[in-house]
Amino acid sequence: MSTIFSGEFWAKRDVEFYIGKLLRYGVILASVITVTGGVIYLIQHPDEKPDFRTFTGTPEYLRELSTLLPRIIQFDGLAIIQLGVAVLIATPILRVVLSIIAFTIEKDRMYVVITCIVLAIILSNMFFGLKE
Repeated sequence: MSTIFSGEFWAKRDVEFYIGKLLRYGVILASVITVTGGVIYLIQHPDEKPDFRTFTGTPEYLRELSTLLPRIIQFDGLAIIQLGVAVLIATPILRVVLSIIAFTIEKDRMYVVITCIVLAIILSNMFFGLKE
């Protein structure tokens, strides 16, 4: 029996199949989380009417993961919706990480380097992107 970290395991299986499953399940999970947060938000704010004449940004606590997590535990609807968005953003990033693992196991150095560059660009834009 071959382990998941052997070339034999990956030769028998289609990597694109697993990547497709990852993307599919990531989008489904993000959708379920977002809809759940939306329902909780509507239950918590049944009479709130949006004002489309003025733009109001998101509250500060929704902008960082460290302040978002305590509000999720408190079942804050907006925080749960934001978690769904974060899961949706994380899904393609995990796809790139899975590709790096697959290319490493297959010993395809050129694609490992290219995919690592792609991941570095994505992560650098996330952490060091334009500030307000």
